[in-house]
Parts: sequence; structure tokens; C-alpha cells
Amino acid sequence: MIAVVTPEQMRLADAATIVALGGRSDVLIDRAGAAVAHVAIKMMGGGYGKRVVVICGKGDNGNDGRVAAQRLRQRGAQVRELDATAAAEVFIDSRTADLVIDAAYGIGFHGTWQPPIVFDVPVLAVDLPSGLNPMTGKTQGAVLVAHTTVTFAALKPCHVLGDGPTICGVIELADIGVDILDHCADVDIYVVEPSDVASWLTPREHDAHKWNNGVRVLAGSKGMTGAASLVCAAAMRAGAGIVHASLRDDAALDAALPTEVVQRRLPDSGWADFIASDLGRFKSLVIGPGLGRGDDVSGEVRAVLAVADIATVIDGDGLIAAIDAHNSSTVIAKRQAPTILTPHDGEFAALGGDTESADRIGATRDLAVKMDCTVLRKGPTTIITSASGPTFLVVAGDNRLATAGSGDVLSGVIGALLARGLEPLAAAAGGALIHALAGQMSPIEGTLARDIAGSISDVLSELVSPR
Repeated sequence: MIAVVTPEQMRLADAATIVALGGRSDVLIDRAGAAVAHVAIKMMGGGYGKRVVVICGKGDNGNDGRVAAQRLRQRGAQVRELDATAAAEVFIDSRTADLVIDAAYGIGFHGTWQPPIVFDVPVLAVDLPSGLNPMTGKTQGAVLVAHTTVTFAALKPCHVLGDGPTICGVIELADIGVDILDHCADVDIYVVEPSDVASWLTPREHDAHKWNNGVRVLAGSKGMTGAASLVCAAAMRAGAGIVHASLRDDAALDAALPTEVVQRRLPDSGWADFIASDLGRFKSLVIGPGLGRGDDVSGEVRAVLAVADIATVIDGDGLIAAIDAHNSSTVIAKRQAPTILTPHDGEFAALGGDTESADRIGATRDLAVKMDCTVLRKGPTTIITSASGPTFLVVAGDNRLATAGSGDVLSGVIGALLARGLEPLAAAAGGALIHALAGQMSPIEGTLARDIAGSISDVLSELVSPR
């Protein structure tokens, strides 16, 4: 996992490291500047004869830039240092520079600045692009969009939230000898990596039985049978040994579900009694995708959630159906079995989440506490958190996941991981990363949700096979 720390946590870790170095703050500055110069040389394909403009502020960020400038001169580069306060008057293009290094302002900057006009020259940002809010990833006035950002010791929230991923470009994480976890006991936000998911997964035993990892699905209705099909296909690709699916309406009974899926007619009413009759055979339940809406559906879904005593993923229409007009947290918070909610921002707001808050992570945690469950908040950076425990971020997804049915695939993967025995937070975070990696294996243009579902087994095989 890669730690994500707040500016205050980073300052504490820096200060503790400086104390350990005998008060030599210049040691960290020298290491940081060397890291910046290293990335700059890599970006330019060498240093000799290259033309570099380094924008330097008055703080530590500027000092990092000055050290980088010195290092680059030693490698034969022609370096011009530009005072950040006078940068607005400068025009830089490919006729005068091969690289611009933005070392104007860092995580302690408040306010706005006026950067130079940079045309057709790559920008390397030091720690973060100057003017980017370090907590929210929102811009504060003008900002130079970076091709690459080199940051130190740990990621900051702005690298993964808001406009940050677009403005920061490629993130280079440099080790300058600051041990975040040793000096900050309260670090609780992490970016999930494939190796983490691999460590959570247990390969199936040689004597595995299909019922070891059974998944029950309540999804789909007339005109929305594809949602159920995608949930079921994804669950089986993610390792569910058997999937039983029930859809609404007689017309949905012959839905184009995978042939391996057992279809069981969902009665018009009394869903709770129907599903409770053999729910104990399954390890997880996925409820909601494509079920449709209405008071009748809402009542049935709430009744199912009240009796379902196995780990449950609630998605799509199930999220809206679960809302009680008098107290939206009642049905979910009263459940004894693990519950995972997977809202996009519209559903997040309907559940009572604060979509206006600049602190997306904090707002997601608040909803998880209110509902006493695990919340996976979809977005360019997916946030996974619970009422207690760390917050996981998945940043591997891209616009290929923005296609109809993609969320249904995600729900199926999470349901399968729950059935395989993963804890809710790990199942949700692991499912989000597997989903994102499957998206990366899909066509750049024209990706269908079925393409993503079809790649899940390949992603899992790569994660598990080295073990």
C-alpha cells in the first residue's frame, strides 16, 4: 500500500526526521533536490546541453528547486532560475526551454499565484503543482499543469482527489529517508496496489466445492435483465463457485444470463420469506442492480435486508430501495451481517451523504459511520471506508469504466470476494482494483461492460499465479 498523508502529517514526519539527522534540514533538501534532478534528466533524456527553467519560491519547495538547478548544471544543463513572484511576466516555449520545473510553492501555500505562460514545454512539479489545494485537489487560482510530479515519502490527498490526477500528471514517489509510518501513528489512508489484493486472496483449495463460494443475486427486471447478467457473469469470473439469480417479472425469467447461473423465479411479494428459505447455503448476497423502483420494491428490499444474515452488497436500485422515508440508516445500520454500499454521487446524496463537502474522504467516512457499514464511493478515485479501520483508495480506473453496466460488474466481483472469505473492506477495495485493472485490459474506445467482465478472470489469474 502507498500511504496518503495530510500536510500536517508530512510536516510532523519531516520534523522528526530532521531531529534524527541532528537538526540538519539541509540533508532532506539536498535529497529532495537530487530526486527532482534525477526525474528531470529522465524526462529530458539526459542533461548535457538541455535548457531548463526552474521557478523558485522562497520556502523549502524553492530550496528543492535550487538544489535541483545546481545538480542539473553539474550535468551540463543550461539552467535559468526564475523568481516565483516575477514569473507572471515571463513567456516560455520550446524555442527557449526543454523543461520547466515548478518549485514555486508547496503544501504550505495559501492563496494564489501567477505562473509564467508555458507553451509546448513539459512541466515537472515539485511535490505538487503550485496553487493546487493539497487536501482537496482543487485549484486555487492559476496553476501550471504538470507532465510529471515528483513527491516525497508519501502521496498527498491532492495527488489522487479532485483535479489533482489530471493536473499532477505522472506521479513519481521519491524516497528521501522520511519514514512516514514510524513518525505518524495516525496514517489511515492508503492507495491499494495489486500486491495488496494478491495478499488478501486465498487460492481455492484442491478439494474445493462449488458451494464453498456461493453467491445469491437479486437483480434485474423487465427491460433491465442485462444488469443481472453482468452481476452474475462477474461473480463467476471472480471465483464464485455457484450463483443463483432471481429477477423481477415473468418476462425476465428467460433473461440471457450465463448458462451456468441457476435462475429462480422471484415472487411478486414475500421476497424475504422466499430468499430466507435457503440463504444459509450461500456466502454472500448481491441485491439491487436493475431491480427497478417503486414503493413495492422498496418494501420488499428492506424486508430482505432485515432477514439476510450473510454478507451483502447493496447497489443501484437497491440503494434507493433501502432508504426508509423516516430514517434512511435504520434498515442498514440494524443489520448484524457485513454490508457494503456502492453508491455513485447521486446515490450517495440520496443516502444522506454530503456531496458538497470538499473533503470527499471525510464525507464518505461520515456516511459509513452513520450506516455502520462499508461504503464504496465511486468516482475517478474510488473511496472505500468503514465505520472503523483505514480508508482505501483505488486510482487505477480510467474512463473505460464509464460505461453502462460497469457498476453491475463491480458488484458481482465484490460479491464473489465476500463469498471467498475476504473481510468487507478488503472485498470492496479488492473488487474495485480488480474491476479497474480489467478495465485497463479493455479497448481504449468502445469498451462494453461485458468486456470488463470478460477480463476479470485474467486479472485474478495474474494476481494469484505467482503464489
